[in-house]
Amino acid sequence: MATAAERPVFIFRGKNRKGEKVEGEVRAENLTAVRGQLRKQGIISTSIKKKPKPLFNRPKKIVPADIALFTRQLATMMKAGVPLVQSFDIVADGFEKQTMKDLVIQIRDDVSAGGSFANSLRKNPRYFDDLFCSLVDSGETAGALETMLDRVATYKEKTEQLKAKIKKALTYPIAVLVVAVIVTAILLIKVVPVFAETFSSFGADLPAFTLFVLGLSEWMQEYWLMVLVVVGAAIYGFKEARFRSPKFAYGVDRYTLKLPVVGNIVYNAVVARFARTLATTFAAGVPIVDALESVAGAAGNALYRDAILKVRDDVTTGVQLQAAIKARKMFPILLQQMTAIGEESGALDDMLEKAAIHYEELVDNSVDNLTSLLEPLIMAVLGVLVGGLLIAMYLPIFQLGNVV
Repeated sequence: MATAAERPVFIFRGKNRKGEKVEGEVRAENLTAVRGQLRKQGIISTSIKKKPKPLFNRPKKIVPADIALFTRQLATMMKAGVPLVQSFDIVADGFEKQTMKDLVIQIRDDVSAGGSFANSLRKNPRYFDDLFCSLVDSGETAGALETMLDRVATYKEKTEQLKAKIKKALTYPIAVLVVAVIVTAILLIKVVPVFAETFSSFGADLPAFTLFVLGLSEWMQEYWLMVLVVVGAAIYGFKEARFRSPKFAYGVDRYTLKLPVVGNIVYNAVVARFARTLATTFAAGVPIVDALESVAGAAGNALYRDAILKVRDDVTTGVQLQAAIKARKMFPILLQQMTAIGEESGALDDMLEKAAIHYEELVDNSVDNLTSLLEPLIMAVLGVLVGGLLIAMYLPIFQLGNVV
C-alpha cells in the first residue's frame, strides 16, 4: 500500500456549506476516497479529476531540512493564534518544492477529516520518525501543541545544524579529492598515450618513473570501465551492508570513533545529540524510560545506541540516570556531572540543554580546525597526483640531450 505522500493527487471543484465556489487539491487512493474526504469537509464536488504528472520535471526529494522548516513555520503560525488547519494552508503556500507542498496538503486533509495531527504524521514514517510523532502526540494530549511544536522545531533545527557542521568538514575535501582522481584518470587515459607515441621514437631507455606511469596508463585504458563498476559496487555494497548488518554497522561505527580528528568530531556530535534529544523528550513530559528509548533510536551510532539501551535498562531497575550513564564509561565526565546536578535540582532538561550547547560548540570548533588542517593536505595530494604525472611525462624530454 502506498504511503500518504505517494498517493495520487486529485484536483476538485465544488461548493462549500455557504454555497461558495471552492477548488483545490487532495491526495487519496481513488475517486471514492476523494468524495468521502470532501463530504467530511462539507464540500459538494462538481468536478474531480486526477492531476497529470509532469513529463520531464522530476520531483525533488524531501530532506530533513524541509521537515525542520515545516515544523518551525507551523509553530510560528500556531503561536500567532492561527487555527491548525489554516496554518497548514499558509505553510503549504510558502513551499516552492511541490513534494513538500503535497505532503503538507495531505496532512491538512487528514486533520480536516477528523484525524489527529500525530496520526497524520505517522502515515509518513519516511519523513516523521517515532520521536517526532510521540512529541506531537504528547502536545496534543496536554493541550499545548504550539509549545511542543516550538520545542520540536528547535530540536530539529539544532540536529540539522549539527549534521551540516559535520558535512561541512567532510564535503569539501572529498569533493576536491574526487575531482583530482577524475582529472588524473582523464590524463592517464587520454593524455599520457599521446606522450607514449612520442617516446617510442626516442630510441633510448625511459626513466623508471615514466615507465611506471605509462604502464598505469595502459592498464587504465584497458580496465577503466571495470574500475568504475568495482568502485560503484563497493560504495553500494558498503551502504547496504551497513544498513542490513548490525554487526557490520557496529564495526564501522566503532572504527569511526577511533579515527584521528574525525573520531573526536563524531564523538562530540553523538554526545550532543544524546543530550539534546533527552532534554527535548524529558521537557515534553515523556517518562525517562520511554525518553531513553527514543534517544537510543536517534543516537546515530550503533555503539552508543546499545549503551543508551543499557542505561535505559538500569534506570528501569531503579538506578539513577547519572549512575547509569557513569557505569557505561562511554560518556564524558562533564555530561555525568551536569546530569547529576540536574537530577538533584529537578532541572534535568535545562542541564542537558546546556550540555548539548557545549558539545555542539565543540563540534563547531573541531570542524573549523579540521578544515584548516585539511586545506594544505589537499594541496599536497593534488600536487602529488597532477604534478607527478607532469614530471613523469617531461622527464624523458629533459633527458633528450643525453640521447643526442
